[in-house]
Amino acid sequence: MERMPITREGLEKLKKELSRLEKEEKPRNIRAIEEARSHGDISENAEYHAAKERQSFLEGRINELKGAINSAEVIDVNEGPKDRVVFGRHVVLCDLDTDEEVTYQLVGAYESDPDHGRISVKSPLAQGLIGKVLGDEVKIKTPRGVHEYEILEIY
Repeated sequence: MERMPITREGLEKLKKELSRLEKEEKPRNIRAIEEARSHGDISENAEYHAAKERQSFLEGRINELKGAINSAEVIDVNEGPKDRVVFGRHVVLCDLDTDEEVTYQLVGAYESDPDHGRISVKSPLAQGLIGKVLGDEVKIKTPRGVHEYEILEIY
């Protein structure tokens, strides 16, 4: 099984979600199925079918989270080189085409949230940045074309 890099906070978030699904959502859904069954004929019971669909979704998500947790390899973001781009580091970039500055933290796939500055270490941008140092200019091929960035800060 391939190990999945993750921050300590990311792993805790996955564990909390798993706990919530198993201890709150799943029992609530079981009660919904039981109540829907009590209304009689389940063949035309929309509430029953919706609850069964929700049960399937919950089981799938629970299994996905268990797999992610079992394959997680917690990386301490405070360790490792501070002078180059590695997992867990924040990187301030200047888009050389637009002169716009953006900041990203390189995190695991389950922690990725580009709208909040957290990109997956597996993304094309992160892959192009890994190992680079302050001042490097990089060309990154993305689904929207080739972009050029300069690394302004690493922390």
